[in-house]
Amino acid sequence: MNPIGIIIAILLFIFLIGIRIVRPTHRGLIERLGKYHHFAGPGFHWVIPVIDKMYLINTTEQMVDAEPQEIITNDNLNARVDAQVYFKVKNDEDSVKASQYNVNNYQWQIVNLARTTLRNIIGTLTLKSANSERGKINAELHRTLCNETSTWGIEIVRTELKEIDPPKDVQETMNKVVKAENEKIAAVDFATATETAADGQKRAKIKEAEGVKQSKILQAEGEAEAIRLVNEAADKFFVGNAQILRKLEALENSLKNNAKIVVPAGTELVNVVGEMAGVLPITRKQKDE
Repeated sequence: MNPIGIIIAILLFIFLIGIRIVRPTHRGLIERLGKYHHFAGPGFHWVIPVIDKMYLINTTEQMVDAEPQEIITNDNLNARVDAQVYFKVKNDEDSVKASQYNVNNYQWQIVNLARTTLRNIIGTLTLKSANSERGKINAELHRTLCNETSTWGIEIVRTELKEIDPPKDVQETMNKVVKAENEKIAAVDFATATETAADGQKRAKIKEAEGVKQSKILQAEGEAEAIRLVNEAADKFFVGNAQILRKLEALENSLKNNAKIVVPAGTELVNVVGEMAGVLPITRKQKDE
């Protein structure tokens, strides 16, 4: 075999086994003979086989579970607590180096740090306050992890408290208390609604009575006004006409006894009645005689 061909084949083999491809989701650290040599971004890279070694680090967001644990609260109750931590390695060279050289297995470290922090936080709270202040616990856990991992080259994106479960018997008691409180609130709401309805009916009846009263007042005022207008008309048109009224009364009495009255043509009825005033009406009996 041609020596040159053998050398070319060996060189080609060495070149091929030294090729490294870094994806956009990763960053690489290349060490030469156990010492950091250079940083490898996304794309094509070539390392010297055996002498160089590349370590790939995932820079996408990751999640670790802090795993459930029993924590004694401030009111001496055991609570089962679990949380999740979301983080990612920063993609710049210094951060990637820090994640590998400043901490040993950062994922495992984050889990243990989160568990310890949760025990410290929840141990100062009662079970009821721990359940009602989940946002506060998440914020405190996030702040502590950010401070403690500031030199690890990672970013704590967020923390989420999955569960704070009390013992079964305590949970049953709490459920009964919540049920009783809800029933109490419902009873109060029903009483308030009933009182409001009764109040509304009372106001409606008062308004109705006021309407009837006002109607009667207006009716009485109308009748009084009518009487007043009649009196005014009588004072205006009948003063000094007592003789005319007397004549009309005489006419009325005559007609009651079926008296016949002859009214000449062209004679006013008032004049005729005036002439008959003081004259006894001719009754039917006298006429027959």
